[in-house]
Amino acid sequence: MRSNLYKPRIFKFIIMAKENSKEAKEHKDNSSKNDSNENKPEGTGIPGMETSGKYTIGNQPPVDNSNQIKKELEKAKDKLEKLKGFIIKKYSYIQAIGILPPQAIPFFIEEEEVPKETEKHTHLFIIIPEEKIKETPKIKKDLIEYIEKTKEKIWIQIKTPVDIWESCLDSKFDIAAGISMAFPIHDKGILGALRVAQIHKNLVLRKFDKYVVSYVIAGSLVRGEAVKTSDIDVFLVINDTDVKKMPRLELKERLRSMIYQYVGEAESLAGVKNQLSPQVYLLTEFWEAVKDAHPVMFTFIRDGIPLYDKGTFMPWKALLKMGKLKPSPESIDMFMSMGDKTSVRVKRTLLDLVVGDIFWSVITPSQALLMLYGLPPPNVKETVREMKNIFYDKEKMLEKKYIDILEKIAIKYFKGYEHKKIKEVSGKEVDELLKDVEDYLKRLKELREQIEKKSQERTIEQIYEDVTNLLQALFGRKTINILVKSFETELIKTGKFPQQSLRTLKDVISARADFKKGKLDSHKVDQARRNASILINGLVEYNQRKDLIELNKKRITINYYDRHDKNQKLIAELFVAGGEIFLMLDQGNIIKKITDKIQDSNSQEMQKSVDNQKQAKHSEINPRIFELIKKELGDYEIVL
Repeated sequence: MRSNLYKPRIFKFIIMAKENSKEAKEHKDNSSKNDSNENKPEGTGIPGMETSGKYTIGNQPPVDNSNQIKKELEKAKDKLEKLKGFIIKKYSYIQAIGILPPQAIPFFIEEEEVPKETEKHTHLFIIIPEEKIKETPKIKKDLIEYIEKTKEKIWIQIKTPVDIWESCLDSKFDIAAGISMAFPIHDKGILGALRVAQIHKNLVLRKFDKYVVSYVIAGSLVRGEAVKTSDIDVFLVINDTDVKKMPRLELKERLRSMIYQYVGEAESLAGVKNQLSPQVYLLTEFWEAVKDAHPVMFTFIRDGIPLYDKGTFMPWKALLKMGKLKPSPESIDMFMSMGDKTSVRVKRTLLDLVVGDIFWSVITPSQALLMLYGLPPPNVKETVREMKNIFYDKEKMLEKKYIDILEKIAIKYFKGYEHKKIKEVSGKEVDELLKDVEDYLKRLKELREQIEKKSQERTIEQIYEDVTNLLQALFGRKTINILVKSFETELIKTGKFPQQSLRTLKDVISARADFKKGKLDSHKVDQARRNASILINGLVEYNQRKDLIELNKKRITINYYDRHDKNQKLIAELFVAGGEIFLMLDQGNIIKKITDKIQDSNSQEMQKSVDNQKQAKHSEINPRIFELIKKELGDYEIVL
């Protein structure tokens, strides 16, 4: 036996939890203010133990004798080990052996007719399977003989799980509470499972005793099949018949949330691996389910064992045994109709699966890839059309079989369902469609990689092309190596661009080279794009400033006077661009072109000439131009 079983944490919890627990303190304070027992749990002051109104010892102040208990346990450790070894060796089927807490012994003395003089004895509680009940006298005889040799004051009680449940059904909840808090020296699961349920119940009642009418255990614990890892099923019935301040469902959800919060605390305090699984029902909805003969509720009432009940659960159980709880004709019709509707439900479910899950499982990722390609979010009809037009017809990236799968699901089935042409599908069709969907989605993942690679290729090529064009606009159409050298000599070393710009330019060139070799990943492409955007913006701005300077060099300002008002001075501008000369009047609103005559022009024609002029070093003006200007404007002055 592991030595930690003798640590007094369970006994200390039994005695001190009420003083150490904040919630217990609140419960104690509330109890002192209100002497009425109408809405409070019948408590002993010992966590995990209650008493009926008959045995009220909760007002007795708890005594911290945990150190004394610890010493006594340590002293009895070797003897308990030997006693346990003797019992288990001879009767291996024994389910549990525990030492009853001292506070519980008076209940057993009165209820189980235990001799009064054994009150100071160690009470050893042994649980055996129901089928071994006939061996109880033999077990007692052997144990008494063994104990007499040790001269220890030990009282033996041997029970089956059925005996424990019978005490609960007789509303002797103190007995079950005392057993659940027994110090385990051997346990195959029943004591631990009962303990975690008992602690959880006690925590819940301290907080919500006004609302809880029944706390019932069920499942493997009641069937006698509980092991150390079994889930413990418990049912709580909440009284909602006098709720006025909030809706009933809100009450249920609030209490359910808090009840579930106590689960972890109960499992921790119990020190077991069993997981508690509580189910919470409102009293009104529970009764409705009983009237409708709901199988779950009938099973719950038939097999459940109350650990706490305010006179609600036990009458139901008695009525069920008496055959008074019978399903109504309406509920019988309802359950019968469930079978009739099975075929309809299954067919509807299959159809919903196709036009719901299967349809959207192919449409949604298809839309995602079209957006990745660069299209705006398409609707369903556009998705099918564009998948074919782009990835099959244009890019040749997707095989025809996958377009066929998409069209079959989206057009044949989905549109067929919308137009009421398809009203049901077979299981065989669903299986085939699921196989197609799996194949289609697998191919789309590959298509995504293809699109991303193509997108990366376009990105890096576009960056390279943009940077190269800007450099050629500055230094002429030269090889990339010469452009880099010119950029370094004329712009970096002169301080017109920071040193970082040269590194960025070289990174762009290197990234393009790596991508051509298949070495570049999406992260490096994105990094090159971000850095290159700064360089491109800088080159564009520099080009614009340079063009502006060049244009200003080829612009001549002319002052002249209004022909109708000689006192009003006007301004015109003469541009020499691309071997052509333009005259701008009225602040640029009027543009004229000067050749061998003056004729109307526009801003587009002038801009085209300006672009052609960018590479020219010199501009020449024929003197005859000035004679034409004089005829157009009259006397004028050239401003330098």
